[in-house]
Amino acid sequence: MLLPGAPLLRRPLRCFLRHPPARCLMELRALVSALGDFASLSLAESWDNVGLLVEPSPPHTVNTLFLTNDLTEEVMEEAVQKKAELVLSYHPPIFAPLKRVTWQTWKERLLVRALEHRVGIYSPHTAYDAVPHGVNAWLAKGLGACTCVPLCPSAAPSQPTEGTHRVEFCAGSTEHLDTVLSKIRDIPEISCLTTLPARVEGEEQTRVTLSCSQKALLEVVALLSQNSLLYHRTEILLLQKPLLPHTGMGRLCTLSEPVSLSDVMGRIKSHLKLPHIRLALGTGKALESPVRKVALCAGSGSSVLKGTEADLYLTGEMSHHDVLDAVANGISVILCEHSNTERGFLSELREALAVHLQNKINIIVSEKDRDPLQVV
Repeated sequence: MLLPGAPLLRRPLRCFLRHPPARCLMELRALVSALGDFASLSLAESWDNVGLLVEPSPPHTVNTLFLTNDLTEEVMEEAVQKKAELVLSYHPPIFAPLKRVTWQTWKERLLVRALEHRVGIYSPHTAYDAVPHGVNAWLAKGLGACTCVPLCPSAAPSQPTEGTHRVEFCAGSTEHLDTVLSKIRDIPEISCLTTLPARVEGEEQTRVTLSCSQKALLEVVALLSQNSLLYHRTEILLLQKPLLPHTGMGRLCTLSEPVSLSDVMGRIKSHLKLPHIRLALGTGKALESPVRKVALCAGSGSSVLKGTEADLYLTGEMSHHDVLDAVANGISVILCEHSNTERGFLSELREALAVHLQNKINIIVSEKDRDPLQVV
């Protein structure tokens, strides 16, 4: 019988503190699949090296996922000490091809340590740059209230139909058309070949439609060019992938209300938790100049930002000459060092992944990960 006000716990609270409820384990491949659902690797740039880079021999289960921006040797030792089974490194530690795995270079030693301690390595990199809930969206939050659109929108990963081009033409002679179609069917990488009756300039004809690859297109055109009538009635359409909303590299942000460049600088330093940033004033601009449009790209943003009309460029690093170009066009530039524009996203990522993975595993953020450059 419980007395009034008596606690309902059957075990002392200190037992729960000493023995917190155990989390579920996730099989590595299932976790990798879930990470792909969170941010599709198809959104990564073609030059990038993303996905599962190091896989311990199966079966391999994960209880602790370890987040870092850069996987250095110091960070790897931290992951080992914290008994992580998988490291999610935003930047891929394997980029250039390796000819050997020895103890001679620091990147090779990372792989040796990972395999010795059965630690997998996964890298999302530019896939996280592109997604609506990714690194660039997080960086834009430091500007205050604004609306943002991608500077380089991402297209859907699959074509609307097979092939890259659609070819359409009309023919009147059925006998001749059968010969042409027979030869077209022998061309590799032809798909969706259809014929429909059509009336062209008052004559009953047959309209032919097909999809093909870039390589097959050359053969189709060569075949049709043998008949001038068919050739002049041929239309070629480039099949475009549909754009994905709010998805892509960089962001063009329009502030709800213009603010001074000085105020924007303060907001950025506060958001990134930095005491110092670098500033290049655009020609004719001052710290009191109003800022309404900001083009930003986390990391090294020159190729994404270049040519964009804005009051301010915000990124981690740019080449000297790209800064000069921007300044000459009246655009101010703020540089924060490469990884300083990315690392703060990890805390937000931890919370988002916890929800996405239904709290099935422990997720921790590296305490050793830091930008290699400091102001001294």
